[in-house]
Amino acid sequence: MEEINITELLLQEKLHFCFKSTNISCPKNIRSSGAYAALYLFFLTGTLITICGNLLVIISVSHFKQLHTPTNFLVLSLAITDFLLGVCVMPISMVRTVETCWYFGNTVCVIHSYFDFALCTISICHLIFISIDRYHAVCNPLFYSSKITVYVALFFIFVGWAVPLIYTAGLFYFKGNLEGNEDYDPCPGDCLVLLNSLWGVLDTLLTFFVPCLIMLNVYGKIFMVAKQHAIAIRSITNWPVNEKKQITIQNKERKATKTLGIVMGVFCLCWLPFFVNNLIAPYISLVTPPMIVDAFGWLGYFNSGFNPIIYGFFYPWFRKALKIIYTLEIFKSDSSLIKLFPDIYH
Repeated sequence: MEEINITELLLQEKLHFCFKSTNISCPKNIRSSGAYAALYLFFLTGTLITICGNLLVIISVSHFKQLHTPTNFLVLSLAITDFLLGVCVMPISMVRTVETCWYFGNTVCVIHSYFDFALCTISICHLIFISIDRYHAVCNPLFYSSKITVYVALFFIFVGWAVPLIYTAGLFYFKGNLEGNEDYDPCPGDCLVLLNSLWGVLDTLLTFFVPCLIMLNVYGKIFMVAKQHAIAIRSITNWPVNEKKQITIQNKERKATKTLGIVMGVFCLCWLPFFVNNLIAPYISLVTPPMIVDAFGWLGYFNSGFNPIIYGFFYPWFRKALKIIYTLEIFKSDSSLIKLFPDIYH
């Protein structure tokens, strides 16, 4: 018995806890000073890119009147969602990931987890509505302006925010995430939102896999129609002037659709590992290491910083708007009326 007690004492001396005043708190991983600095720099850079990139999208679409279209209002709302993730969720998650401890208390844990869940769901709802917008723009171009108006886009935005906020509030309020996990006793320094096997599957299907399948189906139809249009256009050489303008508009719509399709695809790829783990974890005996789960979550977070980069690569108007912003021309009178692309595109 003495040998066992000595061994336990030595192990306790090597262990580090989140709160030094008690050894019942969660264990803490100790890293070198260089490792701490590198990790904080990495996550802080990703967080700042997310915040600043989406802030530039918000300023661009809000300021320039030429960008006040239904599609861009949806893009604006998506950028606000990603901006809030960068401001409200990522900084606290950064501290938790690097320190491997939760130092912010139970109330902040619930609030942080709520916004984490809700903002991800809000993003995917916006991507669904953007896919609907793109479907009508490419597949029904003659009726697009009458079907997808600014008011329709605002309705999409309202639904895209209200439904996820209510759904997530219901999940937390009715303790659906706790049923079946009553025996779980979190140690001080931990912040976990547990989902039992039923809620884990339902939540993962409802908030990720089903929406992704719907969007893949919609974009598949869009690109099939776009391909047919391109073949038809190439087969005819002499077009009347008015029809040439219509073709130019359709080409721009297809390019916009391609860009937003890439945004959707990157979102699904970034969040796929996280949600696959959520789906299979309750049914396998192998526990995913916390470090891997954290990595999956951060890959999803970083998706919010990828969108402005994608816009920069594929949207000439965004690059022009950025130039106007960083040269401070945006502060000139009537800068909101600057043309970022030809008037033929409405």
